[in-house]
Amino acid sequence: METPARPWHHRPSHVFDPGRSYILTAGTLDKVLLFQGEERLCLLRDTLADVASSYGWQLQAWAILANHYHFVAQAPEDASSLRPMLQRLHSQTARGINRLDDKPGRRVWFQYWDTCITFEKSYLARLRYVHYNAVKHGVVAVAADYPYCSAAWFEQSGESAFVRKVQSYECERVNVVDDF
Repeated sequence: METPARPWHHRPSHVFDPGRSYILTAGTLDKVLLFQGEERLCLLRDTLADVASSYGWQLQAWAILANHYHFVAQAPEDASSLRPMLQRLHSQTARGINRLDDKPGRRVWFQYWDTCITFEKSYLARLRYVHYNAVKHGVVAVAADYPYCSAAWFEQSGESAFVRKVQSYECERVNVVDDF
């Protein structure tokens, strides 16, 4: 008799629902600060925007730091495109960083974690968490002053009532991998 398949507790199954929002976190290998400085941070931020767009993922919030990033995005019809999208993002940014450092073939990315967001309150708290991630990590005092996150864009382009609603959410207890 065959034993029924059970998910391994260290690797939960991925949920791929079209049109849902997801939060994603990825970190560099050994938490090395490879994306320090404007050129490198722009490389990661701009490549994320380009790759997400090419796969039909709509970015809703992002934060790019020296050794990790977070984003919230709405999935396209084929939500299973998340993995190939991230493979392309990580491949392009690894090659770019390795070219800048003259270290071809060096492994840049360690792992990523994704979560399908299923509740509105969870969604709003995660938007706030990502917008304010640079403040959480002590990079800036005001999130909108950090050019490698979406806080300023969100404040300027979002409907004022929605911006206030998101900003009112506490995010200290949001369960996101972020020990960088």
